[in-house]
Amino acid sequence: MNSGEGSGPGLLFLAVPEGKKLKNRLHLDLQPQDRARDEEVERLLGLGAKLVADFRKPDGTGWVVMIDIEGNEFCVERSQAERTLTGDI
Repeated sequence: MNSGEGSGPGLLFLAVPEGKKLKNRLHLDLQPQDRARDEEVERLLGLGAKLVADFRKPDGTGWVVMIDIEGNEFCVERSQAERTLTGDI
């Protein structure tokens, strides 16, 4: 799903075979639009999110798994600008 105008956030829904045994059944992968991934991670930490797992690599690729103040898990990926710089479009 997206706004249909080529801008704004988009949502992709994928079915998974296993059932979730804990709280949420929706997992968001966030891709910052106006800042770098690491800047977004710091911003979210400042808002109360917590770091769950860090999959960032020395070459700048990777993502961060976080949890919000209500226990919902989500990932922060690199921005499109960061992907373009490294050729990962």
